[in-house]
Amino acid sequence: MNEEKWLQTLGLVTRARKLITGEELVIKSIQKQKSFFVIVSEDASQNTKKKVTDKCKYYNIPYAIKGNRESIGRAIGKEERVVIGIEDAGFARKMRSIIE
Repeated sequence: MNEEKWLQTLGLVTRARKLITGEELVIKSIQKQKSFFVIVSEDASQNTKKKVTDKCKYYNIPYAIKGNRESIGRAIGKEERVVIGIEDAGFARKMRSIIE
């Protein structure tokens, strides 16, 4: 499994402007059913992981716990990021196929 492939795909999603970042924005997006796939970094706090994954489960949004805040931030050209949501069904499917 190519570890970098999902990070490159994140960059693509970012350039297509179909990515949202930040815990609060992603949670709002989940509640509005606008996110199709959510990624939480492995080094997010337990509290953040629980909050985001519980929301995903409640709204039936697939998610993955993957990568770390630095690699995710670097992939999307921002500082460290712990929670990201993909707001495009096609990109979400592609990302899931790479990660899972």
